[in-house]
Amino acid sequence: MDRGRVQAVSSRRLGALVLEERPWVTPPPEQVQAVLLEGVQRCGLDSLPWTNDLRRWVQRAAFAGRWWAAEGTWPGFDAATLADELDQWLGPFLSGCRSIQDIGSHRLRQALTARLAWSQQAAIDQLAPTHVTVPSGSRLPVDYAEDPPVLKVRIQEMFGATQTPAVAGGRQPLLLHLLSPAQRPMQVTQDLRTFWTAAYPQIKKELHGRYPRHHWPDNPMAAAPTRRAKARKPKTG
Repeated sequence: MDRGRVQAVSSRRLGALVLEERPWVTPPPEQVQAVLLEGVQRCGLDSLPWTNDLRRWVQRAAFAGRWWAAEGTWPGFDAATLADELDQWLGPFLSGCRSIQDIGSHRLRQALTARLAWSQQAAIDQLAPTHVTVPSGSRLPVDYAEDPPVLKVRIQEMFGATQTPAVAGGRQPLLLHLLSPAQRPMQVTQDLRTFWTAAYPQIKKELHGRYPRHHWPDNPMAAAPTRRAKARKPKTG
């Protein structure tokens, strides 16, 4: 295998002496597959044609597997398991491939999703949603590369909430990275109620000094969430 491509040659030998060597146009597919898998093992999983979306799917699949309670074994999606079982999940999808580039991200996705039954694939969206909706109405992405998963959200968008957003059917609270209006990290917590009562009063002073145009209520648990500098006043009459 040279530069990610299988190079097949046929040769005539007399002992160790090569008498003739030429390209092998139609090598046995199973031999090509074996060499290609060996090349991926040697170069590492990162040599495969990953997309950012596919990497995120694998992270979500790994997380969902920890919360799967129905019948059926959930296969591992960690790097070590994927490498150990490479021939089992990727091998059947290498028909016609002569190089790592030939695999393509679409074929790679098919190979990975085929590790799961249909019910398990559907469970990923239930247990590990890509986004959650916060009190302000914003739909924000969840980062499953971290353990526990992370949700980055501006503090003002969480006004009025006392429960930490959760995934896995409400069983796994997210790790909140609470941000300033300028997206600057202010606090990390899995306990939103305790943040409001213990940390927010002190942080409020800094926020008010840095962002005086924004509303920083004394009682954030009773305030209206907002994505704006000032919350809209309710209409009257």
